[in-house]
Amino acid sequence: MGGGLRFGTDGVRGIANAELTPELVLALGRAAARCLPAATFVVGRDTRRSGTLLQAALSAGLAAEGADVVDAGVLPTPALAWLSARDRVPAGVVSASHNPFADNGVKLFGAGGTKLAEADERAIEQEVARVLDPSVRGPVNPSGHGVGRIDTDHGAGEAYLGHLCSLVEGRRLDGLRMVVDSANGAASALAGDLYRRLGAEVVAIGCEPDGANINDGFGSTQPDALSRAVVEHRADLGLALDGDADRLVAVDATGSVVDGDTLLALFAVDLAERGQLAGTTVVVTVMTNLGFRLAMRERGIVVKETPVGDRHVLAALDADGLSLGGEQSGHIIFRHLSTTGDGLLTGLVLADQVVRSGRPLADLTRGLVEPVPQVLLAVPVPDARALAECRAVWDAVAEESAALGDQGRVLVRPSGTEPVVRVMVEAADAAVALAVADRLAATVRDQLAGAPHPPA
Repeated sequence: MGGGLRFGTDGVRGIANAELTPELVLALGRAAARCLPAATFVVGRDTRRSGTLLQAALSAGLAAEGADVVDAGVLPTPALAWLSARDRVPAGVVSASHNPFADNGVKLFGAGGTKLAEADERAIEQEVARVLDPSVRGPVNPSGHGVGRIDTDHGAGEAYLGHLCSLVEGRRLDGLRMVVDSANGAASALAGDLYRRLGAEVVAIGCEPDGANINDGFGSTQPDALSRAVVEHRADLGLALDGDADRLVAVDATGSVVDGDTLLALFAVDLAERGQLAGTTVVVTVMTNLGFRLAMRERGIVVKETPVGDRHVLAALDADGLSLGGEQSGHIIFRHLSTTGDGLLTGLVLADQVVRSGRPLADLTRGLVEPVPQVLLAVPVPDARALAECRAVWDAVAEESAALGDQGRVLVRPSGTEPVVRVMVEAADAAVALAVADRLAATVRDQLAGAPHPPA
């Protein structure tokens, strides 16, 4: 991170102990305490080996500014968001979500359980720079509270499970056989128990974290193990979480994967039929497949589009008082139930819908969304921010978009979490989509491979 810190679409991320060092995270803790003044912060982490190191640094930074810290231990990101909302305190989560083991990150929630506004993130970035600046001597903004305490909350996970169980209004999952994959991540000790409490028969996989196997062969980005397990155990349903359990994909009884677009469509139709879809509108990002949009149009449901990132989805939901939104990745927000995407909650809503309908998942999703062929490529670059000023890439995007016309769609954007440029192409013909995506990826590589880092 070049000695500094920048927020992406979902917090701060980098290679643990190399780019995301304890010194940098300690500075982030101090800056967060200065910019989000509160008497108490709640913090937690996923199962990465580096998590205890970096959480200790974050907690030390907060406490050094006089804030008390409640350590909730290993806990899903949405559980920390719920605690933040329940107790009206800011929260920090040490996690890199679905990223590989070597990465780690920090996500911050304001008091009330919502992701920070961009203005708050910029203020924290500037304050981190001041903390790290050797020319600045002593505390810049002394809190006057001395050193904060760091205490442990051993009951946070149990409280969160109790909260989730209360959301199905007394209904149960009796008779449902499920396989639940926790990606060896933050929900490993909780996910199976949640659905068992409500009567489901659960086979739990990906729930033996060793500090290095998070998202490795399991989880929402690698659902093959789940598909095999669902078929092997003749289960009705499979659920795959990611490393911090804020997103989910599902598997039906045949072993077929049901992605976030289809899940979101399923929920939108169900809520609309029950008169609970506020504004008869669902919020999606620019990455959502054209097939989803066509499916919603057919059913009289309005689609509102935002940039990538659950913060933008949440902002759109709140701006118009809407109730449902999400991303293709399976990051889905039920705004009347939660302040952020919650994979355990999404799985619970899905299982409840299957039981209420008395129909298998494959039946519920058959013909619901007919995806338009979509190609997604991630092009590694030295600094994805250089894309903004690269005229050659944007000229190529304009040319390819014009050639596709209304038969397709092109999206090229910098990742907010990794040093890559993401290329997405949709077209009626899969071969055409692949060819266009390959040409654009080649242009990005040619133009940005040696691009200088723009000023921060």
